[in-house]
Amino acid sequence: MRTELFIVDPQVDFCDPISGALYVDGAEADMSRLAHMIQRIGPSLDAIHVTLDTHHYVHIAHPIFWKNAAGEHPSPFTIISRADVESGNWSATNPSYQARALTYVRAVEASGRYSLCIWPYHCLIGSSGHAVMPELHAALIEWEKRFAVVNYVEKGSNILTEHYSAIQAEVPDPKDPSTMLNRELIDALFSADTVVIAGEAGSHCVANTVRDLATQFGHDKHLKRLVLLTDAMSPVKGFEPLQSELIQDMVDRGARLSTTTEFLK
Repeated sequence: MRTELFIVDPQVDFCDPISGALYVDGAEADMSRLAHMIQRIGPSLDAIHVTLDTHHYVHIAHPIFWKNAAGEHPSPFTIISRADVESGNWSATNPSYQARALTYVRAVEASGRYSLCIWPYHCLIGSSGHAVMPELHAALIEWEKRFAVVNYVEKGSNILTEHYSAIQAEVPDPKDPSTMLNRELIDALFSADTVVIAGEAGSHCVANTVRDLATQFGHDKHLKRLVLLTDAMSPVKGFEPLQSELIQDMVDRGARLSTTTEFLK
């Protein structure tokens, strides 16, 4: 029976309560528990996949991308709707991106998943915030000493779309393969008998990744392969219902729940 661990965005900017640019309450404890689980069951894990949120400073969900009539950039956690852009309340700071910006917010609204949220600058390429939390990273290195290789999957470097899900971007760009369905990752996970899932944040990147993965798995009978570690994921503050809805929906469809201490005990 093949068991694979799938960790979504276990990065300093999400998990460090002091330096994290977009700290998720409780995430540092989530990753510590996960590190201990890897140390405990490492030989039983046939593969480990780790996604990394990977952004440029200029990005459609960062303040610099947008301005109002006064030339001011939006504050973090500002919601920008289709109506805001159509009315001119917010426009692209660089006029050459205006048409794409309008197309994007229309597509996001049509998807019904999220409105465009402006986030603090986070997980910038080359920054300390992009790195995996040190305690977890040490556990991954220890696992690799078995001559296994962690599969690191970057997402989010396209500046014109959000990329919550590791499976595909919110609005895929046909000209950029990195935003399209990650068929290699899907196939790898589908080959496992058990996929145990953890990461941050349970309300956003974990939620979208799991939902997209469930869609790609197809029939709900395959979802019994998924195990959500409820003590190794936390929601963004104010978005707690999104994680609760994810867990309930996945359980209703056949996924299982466990914790870092109970899994393969």
